[in-house]
Amino acid sequence: MTVLTTTDPRTGESRDTGIAATDDAAVAEIVRAAASAFPAFAATDRAWRADLLDALAGALEAEREALVALADRETGLGAVRLTGEVGRSAFQLRLFAEAVREGGYLEAAIDHAGETPIGPGPDIRRILVPIGPVGVFGSSNFPFAFSVAGGDVASALAAGNPVVVKAHGSHPETSAATFAALAGAARRHGAPDGTLGIVFGTGAGRALVAAPELRAVGFTGSLGGGRALLRIIEERDEPIPFYGELSSLNPLVVTPAAVAARGDAIAEGLFGSFTLGSGQFCTKPGFAFVPAGEDGDALVAELVTRAEAAPAGVLLNQRIAESFGEIRARLVDAGRARIAGGGSDAADPGFRAMPTVLELDAGDVTAEVAEEAFGPLIVVARYRDTADIVRALAAVPDSLTATIHSEASEESLTQELTRELLPRVGRVVYNGYPTGVRVAWAQHHGGPWPATNTLHTSVGVTAIRRFLRPVAFQDAPSHVLPEELRDAYRGIPRRVDGILVLAAP
Repeated sequence: MTVLTTTDPRTGESRDTGIAATDDAAVAEIVRAAASAFPAFAATDRAWRADLLDALAGALEAEREALVALADRETGLGAVRLTGEVGRSAFQLRLFAEAVREGGYLEAAIDHAGETPIGPGPDIRRILVPIGPVGVFGSSNFPFAFSVAGGDVASALAAGNPVVVKAHGSHPETSAATFAALAGAARRHGAPDGTLGIVFGTGAGRALVAAPELRAVGFTGSLGGGRALLRIIEERDEPIPFYGELSSLNPLVVTPAAVAARGDAIAEGLFGSFTLGSGQFCTKPGFAFVPAGEDGDALVAELVTRAEAAPAGVLLNQRIAESFGEIRARLVDAGRARIAGGGSDAADPGFRAMPTVLELDAGDVTAEVAEEAFGPLIVVARYRDTADIVRALAAVPDSLTATIHSEASEESLTQELTRELLPRVGRVVYNGYPTGVRVAWAQHHGGPWPATNTLHTSVGVTAIRRFLRPVAFQDAPSHVLPEELRDAYRGIPRRVDGILVLAAP
């Protein structure tokens, strides 16, 4: 039996957790339990399921203090950040509860039988239904909001699917404690046994994805890790959806008028954004376009001053620290870049990295310098005109976000930059910073490959769509229809004979 260890990234000290890695037989049993729970859980009514989500949020908040203490010891992210993250996780559970009660996510549609322009048509009724047990991989950088209590878990449960979580190796104790709080609440609410499950260890993750009963996988992590799981899925007898958030550079453009009007403020905000959480955010702006000339020089100089004055940031684990150092060295070598900040990380204990600013000409941007460095590093490309930006963007991988800092006098330029960036990202930010992803109905957190491999969002209400599938009923007797598709039902918004009909008040 392999007992997992946990490491305090501030000190580098490891200790046994007493948590055993889950072997293949146990993984299979846990997934079978989820599959057994699925029919009963999928059949629960929406009000009951919404109340379950509210109960999970309450259980999370009740254990907030203990969970934050555990997570801080395992991640070094700090009590303030982690307390806010527990609050975010509880909020998104309650937001999905609201969505389930409202019912619009079901996309219910009814077309009554009758004459059509192409002849008689049958009665057709369509709705979204749960897909089955879902596997969710916790992420290293969000021990709550993208892990055991995260958005993938919340949205899959909201859709009516049991969930098996693969705990992340950077915070096994936090994962176990979070799971205990949620599983206890689910049990008290009367959820079927197997509605929630958890597995530990790298091997358990591979076995989970291969389990034949699993119907989908949600993953937040590295591009390499995502590719490894995709290979397992390709070898299954029956492929399943894989929803991966994988890699993102999140380019940011500062226009000439913006740098002239507020260069110092942009430098302050940009530094705070690319070093937030020691640069370990998937939305970190890792590549910035700054105009050539004196105003741009001043902005870069301010970034450098801040980088050289800042302390080393704590990285989540040894693997991330080693990878960051290797990538930083490659970027310097590949880009003929001028480096600032990034002093020695070795003087401090644990896993740390100094903020680093790499500067090069936009004409020197190649695929080799457009590599994500998960940590406090930004590449600044100096451009002379918009054509320089467009040419350089061809070497920058597509991303979750792009940001434009411009002035009102640059309407045409802002429109041009938007046209260039929009096909490359899932969210465009104006005169702000991409770190910080609002959990809301209108949010989209996704992007073209390699940011994600899906058109869906992993944040916000429409994340639920990943774990539902459409079913149509043709000429069905009323008694076999879901309640939401029966003629007399008025509890949710529906499209009836092409007309949107709102729920009855």
